[in-house]
Parts: sequence; C-alpha cells; structure tokens
Amino acid sequence: MMREGQLKKGDIVKVTTGNEKGKTGKIIKIISNKDNVFVEKLNFVKRHQRPSAKGKGGIIEKEGPIHISNVMLICNKCDNAVRVGYRILDDGKKVRFCKKCHEILDV
Repeated sequence: MMREGQLKKGDIVKVTTGNEKGKTGKIIKIISNKDNVFVEKLNFVKRHQRPSAKGKGGIIEKEGPIHISNVMLICNKCDNAVRVGYRILDDGKKVRFCKKCHEILDV
C-alpha cells in the first residue's frame, strides 16, 4: 500500500509492469481505498452499455484501473521515473521531492 498523497491527480506517471509497460500518461482519477489509478489513454477496457436518456448504448472503450504499485512518478527536472520523498519547508509546508535529483515536485 502506498502512502497517502504520494501520487496526485494530474501527475505524469510511467507504467512499470503489465501490457502498458514503458508508456507514460497523466493520472485522471485515483481510487485510494483500492489503491488504483486511471491513467489517460492507457489500459483501455471495453464495456457494454445499455441505451439510456444520457446517450445511446453499445460497446464503449474507456480507461481501466492500474494498481498504484505498477506506476512511478516522472520527475520534471531529470525526466525519469523516480521514487518520492517528503520534506518540510521552512514555512512548515510538507512537499514531495525527487529522490534522484532532490528537486521539489509540488509547485
């Protein structure tokens, strides 16, 4: 189980295992109680949808969940998949940092 706040919505991540290994994308949704993330344009699954008032039915494709342990955050500075550490700044704010280049990840 990953620590709370290690990955956030909007982070760019790299998939480390599975069919999508090596691909990168942006996190669009996190389900924290199941430790799953949904990455933009990765791990597509097909769902059969019944017609409703919202739209027509049929077979639709949408992003499927990827376990949070199978993705790594990409650092903006060193452009690699990195581990995340935490640091408390002088003003008392807790921020994430890259363990390779020690660059602060939170803006």
